[in-house]
Amino acid sequence: MVDEKTIKLMTYNLKFASPTFEPSWEVRREMQVALIHKHSPDIIGSQEGLKEQIDYLMDHLPEYVVIGEGRKGGDDDEHMAIFFRRDKFRLREMGSFQLSETPEIIGSGPSNNPRMVTWARLAIINRPEEGETDPYPIDYRGHWENTQELYVFNTHLAVGKRMALARQSSAKLIIERIRALDRFGEWTQPRPVFLLGDFNARPESDVYKAFVGDEDSGDPGVLKDSIEGGNGIDWILSRGNVEVRSYEVVDYNVDGVYPSDHKPIQVEYILNSANE
Repeated sequence: MVDEKTIKLMTYNLKFASPTFEPSWEVRREMQVALIHKHSPDIIGSQEGLKEQIDYLMDHLPEYVVIGEGRKGGDDDEHMAIFFRRDKFRLREMGSFQLSETPEIIGSGPSNNPRMVTWARLAIINRPEEGETDPYPIDYRGHWENTQELYVFNTHLAVGKRMALARQSSAKLIIERIRALDRFGEWTQPRPVFLLGDFNARPESDVYKAFVGDEDSGDPGVLKDSIEGGNGIDWILSRGNVEVRSYEVVDYNVDGVYPSDHKPIQVEYILNSANE
């Protein structure tokens, strides 16, 4: 029997450190650390975190590596930060692009609340359990048959009825970037792709249909939702040879007080062999 490779992903809008939101960030921050420790996701796609918030979580969650920058570049504005467990993954590649007419120009788009995507190519660290044989001999120079890589995209689409066209355009751009990852030929192994985020759109919307397809039009879509029929505005979508093992809306609170105005979504996936 072959052991299953599994991975737990969480998408979580942290709620930016607004001076008018109750409870304040100073109250919420310890709750967020406790939430993450309790559920122990392998990868987190976070939204809305300002520099102070990302720094705090980074300092109090040393088991994670954090990547990503602000929507206006550097530390400015909200971050689409990705957290991943340092004992489970190696970072192969990372980047970001703007959801605008000039995706490569960081900070481009509307001057107020520009939108972006942070992405990463990760490799699962393949260490043998005690007593098992290492698949890599010390003088290993072979190919990549023991390597499992995956892509993670994290975003936060524009909000409001007047931003419907922007959300549609953003979906098209993200799909274009994901399609570009199609394998070159049969000799290359397809890597799973995961898209996490706050999409500010519901499952009946054109944005959702752009990602997962539309039965009425016969379009199969590029990605698959982690729950049949969709749920809310926070989604984890996937592409590739993966199966959902569990789906959870994380209802974490302390005496009825929640650490954010969003409840995280956590999904555990089974990563199947590319040859299955």
